[in-house]
Formats: sequence, C-alpha cells, structure tokens
Amino acid sequence: MILTGNKEYYKGVGSIQYEGKASDNPFAYKYYNPDQIVAGKTMRDHFKFAIAYWHSLCGQGGDPFGPGTQQFPWDASSDPIQRAKDKADAAFELITKLGFDYFCFHDVDLIEEAPTLTENEKRLQQITDYIAEKQQASGVKLLWGTANCFSNPVYMNGAATNPDFNVVARAGAQIKMALDITIKLGGENYVFWGGREGYMSLLNTDMSRELDHMAQLLTLARDYARAQGFKGNFFIEPKPMEPMKHQYDFDAATAIGFLNKYGLAKDFKLNIEVNHATLAQHTFEHELAVAADAGLLGSIDANRGDNQNGWDTDQFPVNIYEVTEAMLVFLRAGGLQGGGINFDAKIRRNSTDLEDIFHAHIGGADVFARALVAADRIMHQGGLEELRAARYASFDQGEGKRFEEGKLNLEDLTKIALQGSTPKQISGKQERYENILNQYI
Repeated sequence: MILTGNKEYYKGVGSIQYEGKASDNPFAYKYYNPDQIVAGKTMRDHFKFAIAYWHSLCGQGGDPFGPGTQQFPWDASSDPIQRAKDKADAAFELITKLGFDYFCFHDVDLIEEAPTLTENEKRLQQITDYIAEKQQASGVKLLWGTANCFSNPVYMNGAATNPDFNVVARAGAQIKMALDITIKLGGENYVFWGGREGYMSLLNTDMSRELDHMAQLLTLARDYARAQGFKGNFFIEPKPMEPMKHQYDFDAATAIGFLNKYGLAKDFKLNIEVNHATLAQHTFEHELAVAADAGLLGSIDANRGDNQNGWDTDQFPVNIYEVTEAMLVFLRAGGLQGGGINFDAKIRRNSTDLEDIFHAHIGGADVFARALVAADRIMHQGGLEELRAARYASFDQGEGKRFEEGKLNLEDLTKIALQGSTPKQISGKQERYENILNQYI
C-alpha cells in the first residue's frame, strides 16, 4: 500500500517491485525479492529493511565547504509543526513506495528541536501523534528510535560523559523523551550512539569517571524503559572517532568489554555500522563476527566508506564482495537478534533529484539480497564450510579435544610437544577460499 499525504512528493515514481536481474527498469529490484526464501526465511524477514529518517528526509548535502544542494519541498512551511508533518508525509510515501516495513529516527529528525525541553516535549508528542496515525494506515513499523545527544552545542563536551552534571541531567531528560516516543510508536529497539561520548584530550579528562557515568546513565535508561513495559533490545553503536578524537565505544570488542564490565550485556546488543568498522581499521565482517561470537549481534547500519577518504562518508552499499563476506557471518550467526538493516546512508551532494533516493535504496537492497543468496550457496554448495572445519580437525578428537574441554594443563602440553615430532606446515589455502567466494558471487 502506497501512503501519501495531501501532496505527492515523489511524483512519477510508483511502487518499486521485484522484476529480476534481466530487467532494465531503474525503478525495480533486480535481486531483492521480499518473498524469496533463503536459509529458511524470506528476504523480508532476514533483512527488515528500514529507512533512516536523518539522511533520507533531513540530509540536504551540506558539507564543511558549502551549504546543502538539495531543497526539499516538505521544508517549505514556516511552521515547524507543519514542516514536520509534511516531512512525515514524504517519509511514509518513500517507505511504502520502496515496499519497506520499517523506519528509524533520532528525536530531532522528526521535528526540529525547540528552544526549551518543555516545548520540545510538546512538539514530539504532536508529531508522534501524527506519525502513529500514518503507521496505523500503512502498517509501517519502527525498527528503533534514539536521542540526538551530540548536535546541540550544549553537548560539546559530551552528554552522559560530560564533566558538568547539569548537562548529564539534560541528556537524561532528552533520552527519557526519546524512549517515551519510541515506546509510543511501538519501537522494537532503542539505540545509543555516543557521538560525543569520548575525549579530545586526556589532559583534561578523567576517563574512568566518565565511563562510570556513561554506564550509570545507560542503566537508568534501561530501568526506566523496562518499567514502562519496553520489551525490546537496547543497542550500542560502536565508532572509533569523529567527531571526538577518541570515542569510548571504539569498536565491537571495546563495546562488549564495556557492557560486560558494567553488567549490561543481558539487555544491550550491538548495532554494527559498515563505515564505522572501516574507520576502526576493521572489516565489516570482522565487526559482525566479534558481535556474533559474543551473542550480541543485534542490528546493522548499512553503508560504506571511501578508501580515499578517512572520514564517515556514509555512502550507499554497492560492494558485493564486502557484503557477501558479511552475509556469511550473518548466516552462521542465525541472523540478527531483534534488529534489522537500516540504510544509514546518504546520496551524494551532487545527486539532487528526488528520484535519486530511490535509485540508492534499490541498489542497496539489491546488493544485500544478491550477497545473501551467494553466501547461502557458498555455505551449502561451495565446500567452504567443510574446508574451514577441516582446518580445526585436530581439536575434534584426542588431545586436541581434551585441550578444548579444559582437561590439559601447561605441563601436559609440554609433555605432548616433547614427545611429538616437529609440527608440519599446513597451508591456510587462502587463495582457494577466495576463489570459492568469487565463484558464487
């Protein structure tokens, strides 16, 4: 069902349908078939694709060297409430024309921030009343909500980790309001991205104390939401730096260590972003694997960076090789725990037609769909899983198995090594594995 408001914003674009890889229709999916069964689930259920409100409806292409190039028709009104309603109309038209089931937001994406928290809460209630009606009419759901506790200048020294308690209290109030509207709209999860939870210099930073404060605020947020009946997951989204020199949720391993230290791992999982992984000098598949191995693979922000730019470019995903490697981890982990895949990506500054956002999402969905099918075939036809298992065969029986079971001590290992012959070299066969991947892409 396509849902438009009083005005159709994306004129000339109809419902995006799956037409197969032979189609030359730029407004059709070539690989993303929502009803296709892969590894026991439909693609729709595997991915739970979501529109990112902040980039798709708010991002106008501005950068440090110039203002935005995209002038959105839903921003025309002089009244902030009407502008927010017009933007919601455009959002639900976009979501339903793409055939997606979800969206996600920061609080200030839905409606511009008011001068005071009291007025801001009133604005949020008004616009979420309107959005709830649109959800009811369309069936579109909220994947997750979050609070933007990084853009307002008051957060220049952090939010939960700010050295001024008054700022921490303000962040707590803003998070409470964001939790309230997330619950109100039936949000399935809630995300924390600590955009300024970190430091610019250790000369003026008590890192231990700031980490304690961040954990305390996350604990209070969890307890409040649970008391309101929220059953979903809380997600931490790792990122190494930018805007801060160093952010406390540097990567998946760092975030997991933090959650375990403060007893939050039961309620919190990770939301992995591709571009954040590469900024931390990791691959997308690495960050997924770290989260999955800890049982904390919750959700994905789908995008990519640029190898020639050392910052968060948030481009739409097009790298089939990268995403196929990631989908192997995804399938081995049994998919995501509670979350989905939101396109935290923006069209380029010189892409200025409203239809460009459709081409971007179509391409992103097709890449993930194509990669999922390839990964499933690799796992069941390519022999890759058998080769991986064979590499570790020495731990499946005998002394190797006893080692894994914790039945050997260091003296036992020494005795085994002294009695045995020099270990033979065993090839890692990396090129063969890479050839298998290429064969099925």
